[in-house]
Amino acid sequence: MVPLSFATLAFANEEFAITQGRALYWPRERALLVADLHLEKASFFARHGQLLPPYDSRETLERLALAIRETGARRVYTLGDNFHDARGASRLEPHAAGMLAALTRVTDWVWITGNHDIDKVSGAAEAAAGGTMANELVIAGLVLRHRAKAGETRPELSGHYHPRLQLTVRSRRIRRPCAVVSADGRGSGRMILPAFGALTGGMNAADPEILKALQPARTIDAVVPAGGKLATFPLWRAAA
Repeated sequence: MVPLSFATLAFANEEFAITQGRALYWPRERALLVADLHLEKASFFARHGQLLPPYDSRETLERLALAIRETGARRVYTLGDNFHDARGASRLEPHAAGMLAALTRVTDWVWITGNHDIDKVSGAAEAAAGGTMANELVIAGLVLRHRAKAGETRPELSGHYHPRLQLTVRSRRIRRPCAVVSADGRGSGRMILPAFGALTGGMNAADPEILKALQPARTIDAVVPAGGKLATFPLWRAAA
């Protein structure tokens, strides 16, 4: 059951909810899905001379803990780019490390690997933090992977692109994280989740690279939670 404070989204014959904090909740599986945490991104850049406030992991994990409490999720699937680099887990400060360890203990936590998860064989960073690992999964007919696979015809949930809706309203430019959802006209579809991490930035949701990754499709839309509802913005339509 979707909590009353969340607007629902029908996708691939399932009911989902997109939280205000950029997570996707799957009620039937009692699962929370998040993409692109990029934990310890600030400390990675600090090691290369670009000093950033070292609290991005703490902020990301606090928002994730809140999403778990709000939804009552029993499972967490991360859709890749979990740590910003293979040594990220070793740089977690004690408070953030304790938070992550607690979250992986109280949920059935699965790390799906992405292109930033360099050590895919041993899974050093993720293994040190708890939970289990997978390159990709199929749950109830839905493919969970890091990067959308062009030509995929099965329902798919992915991340990687950090999509952001870009609008100009009354000469004011607005950029907001969003999900990008495609439909193929056969009751199926694919979805790219917004990046969940605190320092993740984003790509224009209408970027040709994103639109190409979701083909074949008949429609592609940006979806943004707004005031307990979901606002939909068309990005692409197939030629008649």
